[in-house]
Amino acid sequence: MENKINTTLEKIQANIEPLRQEIIQHKVYGLINDLEDLRIFMEYHIYAVWDFMSLLKALQINLTCTSIPWFPVGSGNTRALINEIVAGEESDLDALGDKKSHFEMYLDAMAQCGADTSAIGRFLDALKSAETMDAAYELAGTPAEAREFVDFTFQVIHENQAHVQASTFTFGREDLIPNMFLTMVNDLNQKFPDQLSLFKYYLDRHIEVDGDHHSHLALEMTAELCGTNEAHWLAAEEMSMESLRKRIRLWDAAYQAILSRRNKAKI
Repeated sequence: MENKINTTLEKIQANIEPLRQEIIQHKVYGLINDLEDLRIFMEYHIYAVWDFMSLLKALQINLTCTSIPWFPVGSGNTRALINEIVAGEESDLDALGDKKSHFEMYLDAMAQCGADTSAIGRFLDALKSAETMDAAYELAGTPAEAREFVDFTFQVIHENQAHVQASTFTFGREDLIPNMFLTMVNDLNQKFPDQLSLFKYYLDRHIEVDGDHHSHLALEMTAELCGTNEAHWLAAEEMSMESLRKRIRLWDAAYQAILSRRNKAKI
């Protein structure tokens, strides 16, 4: 059984690889060459950083008991896997040694870089005030492609199928940061250390934790939830691929926004 599951995992990874490569080799990374370009990119990316946390918490709700009275839910193995990932994502150490979520660390990096955090702030404030997602988007002026990205994530959340949530989390949201982007950030950080040190730390930490340890935990979690159910694996692959397509559209939008900024600067 284990060999069959491993074979299925490998098949999905092979099938989604073209989309992963399209993201990893996306033209937006090569376009970013100054702080203003990076700020625009971050203002799009922050929505993906936020809804990643929402997807993570949906998994924790499905795989563990988060209500009172407490009862054991699911298997101890999946409980351990998701709780370990949540602890790392929700209360990691920031550059100063304080406990923060990766989302909060990203916001700190945006503030240091000079990126606009007011839009995502208005979006979250609206949701805290029980506004609908559509109303929150309007209040924040959220780009259409970011709306599509978040809406897809919440579609996965609301369908409430743990195996689909886990596979989208694992295959559609795994580490997708290419070396060329890291090199660019490192080069800019040498020129502007007072503005990019927190973003460099975030990326380094993201790769160290999310791209290595957490990705292995997520694979194990997905394998256990899908098991030998072929329908589960089919849904896992389809939704993972759609998640990657939404990421490509988000990156396309960031690319066009950077180009638009440059063209306006020439006028």
